[in-house]
Amino acid sequence: MIKKMLKTLLSGVIVVTSWQAQAELTKLDEVIAIVNEEVILASDVKALTRSVEKRATKAGQTLPSPEVLAQQALDKLIIDSLQLQMAKKMGMRISNSQLEDTLNNIAKGDNQTVEQLRQSVVADGGNFNDYKEEIRTQILTNEVQRMQMRRRITISDQDVDNLIAIIDEQGQKNRQYRIKHIMLRIPNEADNATMDALQTKIADIQTQLNAGEPFSNLALALSAGPKALDGGDWGWMNINAMPTLFADAVTNAKIGDIIGPIRSGAGLHIIKVSGMRGVETVLTKEVNARHILIKPSVILSDDKAQSLLNEYLTRIKSGDADFAELAKAYSDDTGSAVKGGELGWADPNIYVPAFKLALQDLQKGEISPIFRSSHGWHIVQLIDRRTQDTTDKANRQKAWQLLYNRRAVEESQAWLNELKQEAYIRILNNES
Repeated sequence: MIKKMLKTLLSGVIVVTSWQAQAELTKLDEVIAIVNEEVILASDVKALTRSVEKRATKAGQTLPSPEVLAQQALDKLIIDSLQLQMAKKMGMRISNSQLEDTLNNIAKGDNQTVEQLRQSVVADGGNFNDYKEEIRTQILTNEVQRMQMRRRITISDQDVDNLIAIIDEQGQKNRQYRIKHIMLRIPNEADNATMDALQTKIADIQTQLNAGEPFSNLALALSAGPKALDGGDWGWMNINAMPTLFADAVTNAKIGDIIGPIRSGAGLHIIKVSGMRGVETVLTKEVNARHILIKPSVILSDDKAQSLLNEYLTRIKSGDADFAELAKAYSDDTGSAVKGGELGWADPNIYVPAFKLALQDLQKGEISPIFRSSHGWHIVQLIDRRTQDTTDKANRQKAWQLLYNRRAVEESQAWLNELKQEAYIRILNNES
């Protein structure tokens, strides 16, 4: 009888425990926001906040309150969701090869292999597959933003010429600044009491900075600026790439200067110039090469294309045929074929990896073995190499990029606001 009672009691405990575990799981994965047809779960917010917490802890940064951090994470997830939905409608996707190239670049930037990068992620308590998907999402959202900005931003040659003239006149041509930023947002229709409180708060922040408190800690904990989660760090910028507020503030500033508070329509700002650097003359190692490309097709198999190109290579090396004449007659790169396969002087980094690699060890006049790239089968001959002063070209490209970046800061925010206004967004955990 006692055994039966114990068995019944134990069953009840198991049922209660199971119910409690299920309730906890349900609570963890409850839907807290609906974004059009997609949902954001509490576990999504928790995963992102944990990631931010780990990065902040590793960098020795102070975190804002859990409520503020959770709200920042939710805002980011909503924006990401809207951009991913747009990417899906446009049929955009990031291939595994694109992802692997990005991972290679990330690892290389930290002087690591991809395997060492994986070990670092795991050592920090992360899952490498989750990390890869985060990177894939980041690439995709960046691509969506880039496409939208290209549609919304127009930069003329005259715009570029005007900016270059201004840069030369100002003597800021070779100077970049590393800016850190704290912003306290001014609410719409703020009354005198609210403004007094904000002035007191910004003064307290200045006091802490003057006492040696790390700028990034205060930015992460208190700033409402767009780079708050990065410790207020906007990175390196030319004065013409900055928002006007920053550009006006840093004129004649020195490294380490803390400027502010400055009031704008959006809020109260404190700016720190954490670094300056100049840009030297740009020297580019260029190559002049010519090639023959054979593209496999429905009619021409991959093996046949390879065999055909092998035949051309044999004829060229034996002296029975001229490289330029074969390129004109048979190359599937119509742009270069009319010039005997010649591509002209170029930075080899513009070429696809296989083509760049084939050129890498060639001597002047030497022809490569046949090789495969994403375009098809090639042979390439190195005509010559040179080191060229490309400063003017680089400055022109930089001026274009500065104009683009400057307009993109404002235009991207306007676009994201439009995206949110046109979407159905419902925050469930804020409802009574």
